[in-house]
Amino acid sequence: MLTLKKFRPMMKFEFKPVGFIRTQNREISGTPIQPYYARDYTGKVEILLEYVPGLKDLDGFSHIILIYVFDRNRIGDFRLLIKPYLDNEKRGVFSTRAPRRPNNIGLSIVKVEKIMNNMIFFTGADMLDNTPLLDIKPFVPEFDYGEKFRIGWLEGKIKADEKRQADDRFK
Repeated sequence: MLTLKKFRPMMKFEFKPVGFIRTQNREISGTPIQPYYARDYTGKVEILLEYVPGLKDLDGFSHIILIYVFDRNRIGDFRLLIKPYLDNEKRGVFSTRAPRRPNNIGLSIVKVEKIMNNMIFFTGADMLDNTPLLDIKPFVPEFDYGEKFRIGWLEGKIKADEKRQADDRFK
């Protein structure tokens, strides 16, 4: 068993946004949960001008991974056991995709519609308007694991035809 002495000391990290995500979602309540349920929701990423050269060659990818900050969450306002939206049983936060987490980091795989200058237009906007963007990565199915997946406690609970939106649990 590992002891705390074997871990590196606690480190603090600071991140600077590379841009901001613009969406029609102004409030947490009613915002789609997960990009799949937000397929009809469009958004755009506004990349800060100093990072525009980093967009070179991104237009060849149909999907990208947006890594962003849940900036409306209060720091330290999370629970390790939560009742997720697809279940009535308390689950560990790391077995869910709940937005209130020890580190307020979000991740969404979205579909690129077009890239113009410093703007990436996309569908699958499940984040709030003016969300700070930390990074963009191309989604590559072969790199992001191409084998059959298990989805733990979610098995049999996901209904693809349902629209899911945030409720009071996400405030």
